[in-house]
Amino acid sequence: MDVRRVYLGLGSNLGDRRDNIARAVRQIEGKVGKVVSLSSLFTTAPWGFESANTFANAALCVETGMEATGILAACQEIERGMGRTSKSRDGIYHDRVIDIDILIIEGETIDAQALTVPHPLMHLRTFVIDPMAEIAPSLVHPATGKTMRQLQDELHHGGHRHKV
Repeated sequence: MDVRRVYLGLGSNLGDRRDNIARAVRQIEGKVGKVVSLSSLFTTAPWGFESANTFANAALCVETGMEATGILAACQEIERGMGRTSKSRDGIYHDRVIDIDILIIEGETIDAQALTVPHPLMHLRTFVIDPMAEIAPSLVHPATGKTMRQLQDELHHGGHRHKV
C-alpha cells in the first residue's frame, strides 16, 4: 500500500497529561509510522461526561503504509499499554490516561462497526478541530467539504481554546 497521511486525535485527563501525550506520540511513531506534524496541547473541559479533571488534547499527522484496521489495532494496543481498558462503559465516557482517535485517513472513508472515518463527531468538538486547524488548516473534512479552519471558525471557540 502507498504511504498516506493519517490524522489522529489524542486526549488525556489523568496523571501527567503532557507526559501521557508525549509517550503516546513516541509509541505511534514506533508502531504506526513517521509523525510529520504535531499540534500544541490544548486544555479543555471533559466532553460528554462530568469530571474534575481537565483534558490535554492534541492532533498529529502520521505517514504510514498501514491499512486502517492495522492503525486501529496499533492505537488500541498503545491505549491498553498505557492503562486504558475500555473506550466507554455502557456508552458513558469516563476519565482516561490516554485516548487515541483516528480522525481522517487520507483518501479513505470507512463506515464499519469497529471504525468510522472520518470520525463522526470530530467536526462538533473544539478539542479536535482546534489542534487540527493548527496542523492542517486547509485539510478538507471528507464529509462536510469544509476545511479545518472553516470548521474551527464555525465552532465559535468561546472559552475552550487554551494552549497548555
